[in-house]
Amino acid sequence: MRAEIASSWRRATLSGLRPESPLDRLTIAEIDPRSRLLVAATPVLDELAVRLTGTTFCVALADSACRIVDRRFTDVRTERALDRISAVPGAQFTEDIAGTNALGTPLEVMRGVTVHGREHFVEALKMFSCYGHPIRNPVTRRIEGVLDITGVGPEANPLFAPLLQRAVEDIEQRLWEGARQSEKRLLQAFQHATRRRCRAVVAFGDEVVLSNRAALDLLEPSDHAVLRDIAETAPTSGELSRDLVLGSGAPVSLRALKVGSAPDGVLVELTPRTRTRVPRGRTTGPRRSTLDSRLAELRACGEPVLIAGEPGSGRTRAAHLVVGPRADVLDAADLVVLGEREWAERLDSATADALIVERIELLPDALCARLARRLAERPRVVLTSAPQSDLPDGVRSAAAICPARVDLPPLRNRDDEFAGLARAMLAELRPGADLRITPSALEALIAQPWPGNLRELRGVLRVTAEHRTTGDITVTDLPAAYRNTGRGARLTGRERAERDAIAEALRVTGGNKVHAAQRLGISRTTLYSRMRAFGLPR
Repeated sequence: MRAEIASSWRRATLSGLRPESPLDRLTIAEIDPRSRLLVAATPVLDELAVRLTGTTFCVALADSACRIVDRRFTDVRTERALDRISAVPGAQFTEDIAGTNALGTPLEVMRGVTVHGREHFVEALKMFSCYGHPIRNPVTRRIEGVLDITGVGPEANPLFAPLLQRAVEDIEQRLWEGARQSEKRLLQAFQHATRRRCRAVVAFGDEVVLSNRAALDLLEPSDHAVLRDIAETAPTSGELSRDLVLGSGAPVSLRALKVGSAPDGVLVELTPRTRTRVPRGRTTGPRRSTLDSRLAELRACGEPVLIAGEPGSGRTRAAHLVVGPRADVLDAADLVVLGEREWAERLDSATADALIVERIELLPDALCARLARRLAERPRVVLTSAPQSDLPDGVRSAAAICPARVDLPPLRNRDDEFAGLARAMLAELRPGADLRITPSALEALIAQPWPGNLRELRGVLRVTAEHRTTGDITVTDLPAAYRNTGRGARLTGRERAERDAIAEALRVTGGNKVHAAQRLGISRTTLYSRMRAFGLPR
């Protein structure tokens, strides 16, 4: 067996796939007929279809997620054979779903691959022989998709490779021409929007950023990364509107519009929400966030407070902002060492003016009842917990006594505050150091899923600051796993919700893929493919 085929078989086996796995019921998703790849490839596919007339060969085009977006054939028997293995538009043919094949394998190894009949991992594909070649965007050098030609037989035709490579070159050339047209459309939209000089306008393309003078005066460098991340969620038709606070402290209303077809670019218009001029001078410290202001208000209320959020989201820090640094702290995780009796005694004997009880979701029902009585006797208590939706019934009864509640958002949902949080952490890690996170590095960081939340971000910045002690932190200074803006930077609102649901299911099931798939109502292979598409750790 050739080395590249043997490696592919190992990857398929590790993903849980078996040679007898069926392919007749793959999940079929919607495809975008106006995508940049499909628009560029359609004339080339038309020409290939003419050349294949009278043969049993077929051509398939897959996108960067290895989902088939188009196929061409001229024989009805070929159509039936493709339908039997679900090789239809909308089906995903990654290696963890279909094993070794000429769509998923070229995407893995990032070069052209020939797969002869018996070299397919899944039995249902062994009747085919094929050649697949990745398609790269000539501007960004990212892989946009894979083009495949398939025939029935034990050996792939040696002419497959040169024929398909020429077709891929034609598609890449059309992508290049399309990119130039996209930049022209983006420039025209930008010029039209900037006729009103009082409006701040920024236009984002793949490799182009346009900004008028009003936007230059209003925005800080870190704002560009935040705006690009928000703009990527704009719908294909219609507009996205929301309010946010810029790095300078200026409150603005944002309006984002797609320019042309979905990949062409995004136009962002910013309108100040007040006429009060925001000072642009150097500040003495990080600006207080809305969340910190809310916690400061609770400090004066004197009532029990529940602070809920994912691990690493800053629950302990938030609790101390409410009650101060001198509070007694009792952690439910210490039950393993102390035992229930000693833990309860420490709860009763706390003498400080305030008490923080950490991770109450770990408490048994008996201690939850005891904690509830303690709350009734001593109101200056702050509880921290997992998200409220994940709390057991017994814990919810104790948490219900808290009239004031704060839900800490996960870091992946704090785009507006990300730059400020990163700067504040960097200042704590390297006080007095002249360090600045460049917009491109900030964009790469914002695009990450951050399952460890603020704790994970602090660890990344600590490692980065050890290697870069002064000057600008660029993308190359970040740990290798955090350098790619990746899929997360281009997720739609629906895709982000899907990614969060998968991450939550994995967290609840302790990383068990089978149970997580059951909880989500999808197959395990679909779960693996979605995890890979969203860049979630496997």
